[in-house]
Amino acid sequence: MIRKFTLKNGVRVVCENIPYVRSVSTGIWVRTGSRNENPKNNGISHFVEHMLFKGTSTRTAAQIAECIDNIGGQINAFTGKECTCFYTKTLDEHIEIALDVLGDMFFNSIFDKKDIALEKKVILEEISMYEDSPEELVHDLLSETVWADSSIGRPILGTKSSLRNINRQMILDYINERYTQTNTVISVVGNYDEDRFEALLEKYFGDWEPKNGKDQELQRVVFKPGTGIKEKDTEQVHICIGYEGIKTGDDDIYPLLAISNILGGGMSSRLYQKIREEKGLVYSIYSYPTTYTDTGLFTIYAGMKPENLKVVASLIEEEIGSLRKNGIRQAELERTKEQMKGNYILGLESTSSRMNSIGKSELLLGYIYTPDEILDKISSITMDDIDRMIVRIFGSDRKGLSVVGKINAGQCAAILG
Repeated sequence: MIRKFTLKNGVRVVCENIPYVRSVSTGIWVRTGSRNENPKNNGISHFVEHMLFKGTSTRTAAQIAECIDNIGGQINAFTGKECTCFYTKTLDEHIEIALDVLGDMFFNSIFDKKDIALEKKVILEEISMYEDSPEELVHDLLSETVWADSSIGRPILGTKSSLRNINRQMILDYINERYTQTNTVISVVGNYDEDRFEALLEKYFGDWEPKNGKDQELQRVVFKPGTGIKEKDTEQVHICIGYEGIKTGDDDIYPLLAISNILGGGMSSRLYQKIREEKGLVYSIYSYPTTYTDTGLFTIYAGMKPENLKVVASLIEEEIGSLRKNGIRQAELERTKEQMKGNYILGLESTSSRMNSIGKSELLLGYIYTPDEILDKISSITMDDIDRMIVRIFGSDRKGLSVVGKINAGQCAAILG
């Protein structure tokens, strides 16, 4: 059973005790990400994430890693557009070590100027590596295209130019503004001692003095159809086609996930079977929805030889047209609902997956659906729901396009019209 409570200083805790497993996953979630940045400090959320691993007043960077390595655990972090998470996965008997290390990083990081300078070099290399991965870059390019002039369209890593602006004072100011009790959720899933649990959390996080940060008002996001092209000397051309999607917390996500599953969600999907298996025109093709607190995106990705771009784009359009005109069959819906339920239930077997799910939901929505509620929502998807969502997502044909590869704007326009 999922339990929620609040520490004395206001930090929210969501947890689920699973006594039949031997692991425990712990996450510290902060409601801040690249969306809370501006052009000058773009990338600072991700930079802070890196810096929390660089040493505290009591541990060096090596000692942080050794504390978790020595007990056979895992420690890591990630930054998104709307949240940042620091997490561990350890044996249940080592939960106190995990909380000690995470708390130390969270409150006692020193942000040494030498470490800041070194980490800039590391992240500049990360940006270069990312730019050398066109199959990843094309997704960010789509966001930049359809959400132009909005913070949600900016890259999570930042840019080489914005990264050079970041200094120690900017980091401290950003943490003071965004790393607050109201913006933080602790999420724990796995086997832990209920009798000691609250006391442990109070021990490592209860001394955090409440403070009032600066909660930025988010810009209103406007979806702007358009085309973004990045020329790169690659063997393949990578494309993303994006439609305006739905926001986090909208129950229409379940019929949309069903549509995505049927259209491009796996090896049995329409796009995969027709374009990859029947015609051999791509190596990879898939679709997926992305949700944020007030907007979303439905994306179709494909990678192919440049000479196949026109026919692949045409075949994708044909499948979208068929979806609009004919919808899906009842048998397809029933099959995909079983696939969705199976995937969801299998995901529940991972303590880290469950920790992510309940932590993010509490952070961004303030509530958590139980597994039974989610399974009921999947089972309740109707053909009317599917038809309504097809019209909502694909009805207007307003879409964005991003292309990365050995192709210029003129060639792209000639091929794609």
